[in-house]
Amino acid sequence: MAFHLTQGTFSYLPPLTDDEIKLQIEYALDHNWPMSVEFTDDPHPRNTYWEMWGMPMFDQKDAAAILYEVNECRKAYPNHYIRLNAYDPSRGRQSLRMSFIVNRPPNDPGFGLIRQEGSDRQLRYTLHSYATDKPKGERFTD
Repeated sequence: MAFHLTQGTFSYLPPLTDDEIKLQIEYALDHNWPMSVEFTDDPHPRNTYWEMWGMPMFDQKDAAAILYEVNECRKAYPNHYIRLNAYDPSRGRQSLRMSFIVNRPPNDPGFGLIRQEGSDRQLRYTLHSYATDKPKGERFTD
């Protein structure tokens, strides 16, 4: 089985179609959650700061316009992970309510587990993304 990155809402489901993505956008907009698009070629689980595609769409109320921005980001970065975020600005919340991947590179080599032995027989583990062995911008190309 090929590697499948699981981050965010819907991460264990098959990739969403554009129609399904549009339905999720409409759901977020119905709840007054502004949307934003982000992309990266370093999807390490601790890399929470992806690059923004444009500005967050605080005033955008049209799902088709947001899906258009997703597709423009896909055109510009076809070999990157792209995610769509829905922000809840409600008092007391002010955080992401929904975030899901809308684009994946065609080939992702996955992660390796690195074991480090310390004093007193302590073991530490960390993840290494095989994609980061290549320079930025070339990580998911053949």
